[in-house]
Amino acid sequence: MSDPLVLIPARMAATRLPNKPMADIAGEPMIVHVWRRAVEAGIGPVVVATDAVEIVEAIERVGGLATLTRADHPSGSDRLAEALDIIDPQGNHDVVVNVQGDLPTIDPAIIGAAIMPLADRAVDIATLCAIITREEERHDPNVVKLVGHHVGPNRLRALYFTRAQAPWGEGPLFHHIGLYAYRRRALTRFMALPPGELETREKLEQLRALEAGMRIDATVVDDLPLGVDTPADLERARTVLLARRLN
Repeated sequence: MSDPLVLIPARMAATRLPNKPMADIAGEPMIVHVWRRAVEAGIGPVVVATDAVEIVEAIERVGGLATLTRADHPSGSDRLAEALDIIDPQGNHDVVVNVQGDLPTIDPAIIGAAIMPLADRAVDIATLCAIITREEERHDPNVVKLVGHHVGPNRLRALYFTRAQAPWGEGPLFHHIGLYAYRRRALTRFMALPPGELETREKLEQLRALEAGMRIDATVVDDLPLGVDTPADLERARTVLLARRLN
């Protein structure tokens, strides 16, 4: 693998938390915290892809790189693809890591762990998951479960993703963490695919890849990053990051 390129899609529109990327956490916008965690991972250049000049300016103020993309993208993957064409039209980076812009408390180590399955040439897309430890998450449709089987220590081959409680029977359930590492050619193929039947039903974009026969493997990690979607999540993130600064 060449040096991966880390892209962080970020848009200002959010139903439950307007202007989310610019929400203040410990004196800095949330998107800056996410950018810092990605830089600390040390796996390659980090670029924020956004539809807002304010986000570009916030990242550039701290010495980071950001690029403006169209505002009408239906998904983060579409924004990712446009940013990739802007930043690396020559195709120098053959691995692209997509870090969500609402994970300000993410452990940089798990960003690096996400690319590990791509050492296997049979893998098209790599991602992350963690064992579900809270009973209520087993039944929560907002918690996406990865259904797969072990192909190595702390590594699963994904067979399905679902909002239901699955698989049945004794054993752990895995909480899917929406951070992806794509081979460049796999991302190109994925973006050219029409929406899948199961993708449409479950409202899970990654099922499009599985329906098309692409292989997704996941690294099992201990850390479950806090995704910020609501004002309550934002307060939790502020508490966590303020505590880290005080320690």
